Amino acid sequence: MEIIDGHQSGTAAERTWRPNTSPWLGDGPRQAACRVIIDNDFAGDPDDLFQLAHHLLSDSVDIRFIVCSHLRHGDFIDGSDTTAANGRARIERMFALMGLRDYDDLLVTGSELPLPDPSTPQRGAASEAIIREAMRDDTDLPLYYVAGGGVTDLMSAWLIEPRIARRMTVVWIGGQEYPGLAEPPLGRPMREYNAEIDPVAARMLLADCDLPLWQVPRNAYRQCLVSTAELAANVRPCGKLGEYLCGEIDRIRFNGNRYGTRPTGAYCLGDSPLVSLTALLTPWDTAPASHGWVTAARPTLDADDRPGPIEPVSEADALAGRGIHVITQIDNRLLFGDLFAKLRLFDAWRRD
Repeated sequence: MEIIDGHQSGTAAERTWRPNTSPWLGDGPRQAACRVIIDNDFAGDPDDLFQLAHHLLSDSVDIRFIVCSHLRHGDFIDGSDTTAANGRARIERMFALMGLRDYDDLLVTGSELPLPDPSTPQRGAASEAIIREAMRDDTDLPLYYVAGGGVTDLMSAWLIEPRIARRMTVVWIGGQEYPGLAEPPLGRPMREYNAEIDPVAARMLLADCDLPLWQVPRNAYRQCLVSTAELAANVRPCGKLGEYLCGEIDRIRFNGNRYGTRPTGAYCLGDSPLVSLTALLTPWDTAPASHGWVTAARPTLDADDRPGPIEPVSEADALAGRGIHVITQIDNRLLFGDLFAKLRLFDAWRRD
């Protein structure tokens, strides 16, 4: 017998549910603390699937929509010209495994192309949806734009309607290490992966716009390691969703000839700070209580997009978009403890 949002209907064995409901967390009232627009390159590294599932299972955020954005042309995981559309198809497969229904309005396919220059937006459904949500005047809930890939559609929206900068906060996974804070990873390209998806848009976001920004640079997001044993013990047993998530990582780990990887004992879920910086704040704080960060002036970038040394700026300037918050340390205990707990609760509810 099928259970839809706690009600019996049909003849299936597992419960189904709708976006922005969380019956696996109990029958109490659901009151989100903030609105979230999720933007990620879902055709690429499966860390974004973990981030998306975690956000969907969190009752403290109101997910307004999900932008399926493009990868860099010729990417080593998906080198096609339709990576935004391919990412959407991948999400839909995951939604089917989760029993999520009535989600058509939740998905927006972003641009398949990066910005051609700093003044020409890629107009489309994604940029229009971003502007429409940011400019709403019927809610006081704070709006976060959380991006784990390129930021083509966000910066297109800002070029079309700059006033959105006063109506949202951006959380972005990307950018190189700051001198004096961290060293680049050994044996890896100097340029950072997400910034290279759309270099023009990334430079604009970091150095040449007034969008309030929490940046999680490469040295910070590379801290988000989980062991393969942790995944086997805490994710894989969690039904079809857990099997799918672990299988997507195994596809990368065990296909070294194609992806240049080795089957080591850990994997980086580098997009997951998008969750802890929005869905896991304390009731008294508007910033993460257990993460480390510095408040800095917007960086000066060299020809290789390397930032200069951190220059201090006031908190008021950062909040007004004249500076940025740079994350230096992630609370992995909170982040992954919450993920594993919600996966178990969700799986138990679906099978109940």
